[in-house]
Amino acid sequence: METLIHWLEAGGFMMYPLLLCSFLAVAIAVERYRFFRAHRSDIPRLKQAVSEAFQKGDMEGLRTVLVQDGGSPANVLLQALPFYGTPADPSALLESAMAGETARLRARLPYLSVIVTLAPLMGLLGTVLGMIRSFQVLSSAAGRPFAVTGGVAEALVCTAAGLCVAILALLLHAWLVERLEHLTADMEQLSGLYLAAAEGSRS
Repeated sequence: METLIHWLEAGGFMMYPLLLCSFLAVAIAVERYRFFRAHRSDIPRLKQAVSEAFQKGDMEGLRTVLVQDGGSPANVLLQALPFYGTPADPSALLESAMAGETARLRARLPYLSVIVTLAPLMGLLGTVLGMIRSFQVLSSAAGRPFAVTGGVAEALVCTAAGLCVAILALLLHAWLVERLEHLTADMEQLSGLYLAAAEGSRS
């Protein structure tokens, strides 16, 4: 704890927004991880339920399975299911439902992208302010050449902190995007199966 306080003091006031950005990045990652985990679906079970529903004509049974699952892939089918047997285009319905679910899944991820870009810039700003301080001290501290080291330390600490926060946010963003792509692939796979089954039942 004392070491952290020392680095915060050495880096100057720009260290505090950088520390806030690091906490924000971790908080977003934890929230999105829990959200993604809560919205996963049992894809093999849903595939079987879709196939059996169209074979038996039991759409109500399929609806029950989808509600029980509660995941994003299940929600996509759940939004299109009430229009089965109507003139509505199932492909357009599924596409619209997937767009809505994907938007929910992508929520808050842009903030991580902002932190990835913003953190190095704040570190650079801290560097510039630290160097300005160094030159001011150097010009006023006659006979004290080592007085400039405080400003140089502030500049270097801010640069390093900005890069560390950016790297952390970038890794978290990449990890969350990878999990998002898995959920998106599940939605596309299940929607494709539903669409194929719906088209087959019409013919």
